Amino acid sequence: MKTIITFILVFGILVIVHEFGHFFFAKRAGILVREFAIGMGPKIFSHQGKDGTTYTLRILPVGGYVRMAGAEEDDLELKPGMMLSLVVNEENKVVKINTSKKVQLPNSIPIELLEYDLEKELFIKGYENGDESQEVVYTVDHDANIIEPNGVEIRIAPEDVQFQSAKLSQRMLTNFAGPMNNFLLAIVLFTIWVFMNGGVTVTDTNRLGEVLPDGVASEAGLKENDEVLFIDGEKIADWQSLITIVQENPEKPLEFEVKRGNETQTIMVTPEEDSSGAGKIGIAVPKKDSLGDKLLGGLTETINNSTTIFQTLGSMFTNFNINKLGGPVMMFQLSSEASKSGVDTVIWLMAMLSVNLGIVNLLPIPALDGGKLVLNIFEGVRGKPLSQEKEMILTLIGVGFIMLLMILVTWNDIQRFFF
Repeated sequence: MKTIITFILVFGILVIVHEFGHFFFAKRAGILVREFAIGMGPKIFSHQGKDGTTYTLRILPVGGYVRMAGAEEDDLELKPGMMLSLVVNEENKVVKINTSKKVQLPNSIPIELLEYDLEKELFIKGYENGDESQEVVYTVDHDANIIEPNGVEIRIAPEDVQFQSAKLSQRMLTNFAGPMNNFLLAIVLFTIWVFMNGGVTVTDTNRLGEVLPDGVASEAGLKENDEVLFIDGEKIADWQSLITIVQENPEKPLEFEVKRGNETQTIMVTPEEDSSGAGKIGIAVPKKDSLGDKLLGGLTETINNSTTIFQTLGSMFTNFNINKLGGPVMMFQLSSEASKSGVDTVIWLMAMLSVNLGIVNLLPIPALDGGKLVLNIFEGVRGKPLSQEKEMILTLIGVGFIMLLMILVTWNDIQRFFF
């Protein structure tokens, strides 16, 4: 239960922050956000705000979305012959259109749909009560609502509030805002984590940080701020090279050549074996603990994690390995481990995943934010957008690629963690 709560909390915050970026800048650009959904699948709860946005909570706590008017995800379509019910106001304008069999509206007018336009001319034509002798045409209010077949009530999307009606710069900012929010969240979370852990870790050094009093390093005579020059004759340039040698040599005596002040001495250290079979000696990475370093620590950690992710992505093109990727199953596993280690580990995990989410969404793959930005740039260079049909084909290709990759990654995660 603790793992499940941690997973939902971590994943939920990441999604809400990401989607809120799209939502906020879409609203600023005058784009109607028809739905702000947390979770996927059937809705549990929905509420329409005064701003015209319907806020929904859905049953599966994975993912979420912002449904902007006129975007490719906004696929509501009415067909001639459909039975609808209409609610009109005192001016005889339609203020609500019901397409759902799950919802019954009192004092509504049933019609069989013949023709409609909810974007430009704003009208609905049909046979009232299904009587072909009573053809009627109703004007539709600009801010009318429509109840979809699944029972969710959203605002109609006239042309002036659609995504494509906004300026190109506003659309680009709206597309970029999701990943941007993930980077900002990562900076905030890493800053909190740095303060909780007493400083910023320094990995480009061969100096020791805290030496744990009950560890083999302390017993052998190593001290904080010792500069490790060589281990078994191998030069130590940074923290990673030091840790790698220690981890690869459990229960094997190692000769540390150490500089302490102006003196150099040799100390023998035998790493003990941990539960995973790696060596450990009881030392911590050194830290910068001034207030300035701590305040900049969140940005530094975000940059360092971003660099690592870019390096990993780059290596995928030269040496593809699906084990370098992870999906919801891996996130659940990481949440399980983090929940056992304390709040600071959960915060670090959330920050790291936020950086991952921001970078992955900026990849130039159709259907992802990065792919949309590429189309925006193409439109700016070309002077006009790609046709809706071609954009839809590219989006479907992107969705297909992402779904295939997710299936492969998820199956690989299941094999790794459960078999």
